[in-house]
Amino acid sequence: MYQDLTIVDFHTHFPIRGDASQGGLRTREPGASVRPDAEAREAARKERLARTQTQWRLAFDFPEPEAEPRSTEEQAARWAAELDRHGIARIVFVTGRDNDELARAVALFPDKFFGMAHHDITRPDAAQELERAVTTLGLRGYKQLAPRIPVLINDRSLYPVWEMCERLGIPVLIHFGMLGAAGGVSYHPNISPAVLEPVARDFPTVDFVIPHFGIQHVTDLLFLCWSCPNVSVDTSGSNQWVRWMPYKLTLEDLFQRFFETIGPERIVFGSDSSWFPRGFALRYLQDQLRICRFMNVTHDQLQLIFGGNAARLLGIDL
Repeated sequence: MYQDLTIVDFHTHFPIRGDASQGGLRTREPGASVRPDAEAREAARKERLARTQTQWRLAFDFPEPEAEPRSTEEQAARWAAELDRHGIARIVFVTGRDNDELARAVALFPDKFFGMAHHDITRPDAAQELERAVTTLGLRGYKQLAPRIPVLINDRSLYPVWEMCERLGIPVLIHFGMLGAAGGVSYHPNISPAVLEPVARDFPTVDFVIPHFGIQHVTDLLFLCWSCPNVSVDTSGSNQWVRWMPYKLTLEDLFQRFFETIGPERIVFGSDSSWFPRGFALRYLQDQLRICRFMNVTHDQLQLIFGGNAARLLGIDL
């Protein structure tokens, strides 16, 4: 227990080399030419971004991520200890290099860990791989980064995957909005959650969860939730993107507006924790709980937001 609540963190990343959350967000299109000085140009770009990235880390008092790679077994043991230390009941890793490796990590602490499949949705065998990941490997959901999908997410070629999600009865977590730290992706045809509406309407029994309050597309996400009652939001991360909005917006504003519109049954806590030595980003939980308590959210409503909704989506018995 944390305070008086059973906490389920719906959105974290298993820290292992090769994971999608550990960098490498910009990928070259197939067949695209590479300039001879591409590496030097990228190094110069990163150097100019370093100040902004350092500023974010200092603002939240987070240490530098460790550079030395660790084994899956060691990282799993560290995460299990983090949960015990902070009184977190369950944790959901939405990425972890690949489906097989994440399933192996989850199996080390099956009473604490859950995982999501996170393979390329455009693979010819994407639906079959999803079925394998869930029925054979034991993963509980499907995670996608919309700004990394080379076709529109509502393209009919992807419908076999949504049909598989429907058949398996699993939730789908899809990142929209800017992707990565400072210097990441901010423009893409799939950048707004509005593009998901045809899919969410065609598959009303599939639970779609949009993380980080939709990032810069708050209005689009609110209207998507209005149109599709099978769409929920997660609260994960620092949500520092609010600083870049052209109007004043705070985390308190986001909680208030989504609580008033979609209610506590469709808000899901996540921390977006990943790397060590930071481990579990406790201050995100503390900040969000403080906001909700000052909003006079009831205990039962708090339990839904910070554990109950995640448990329902994943079929976890708390």
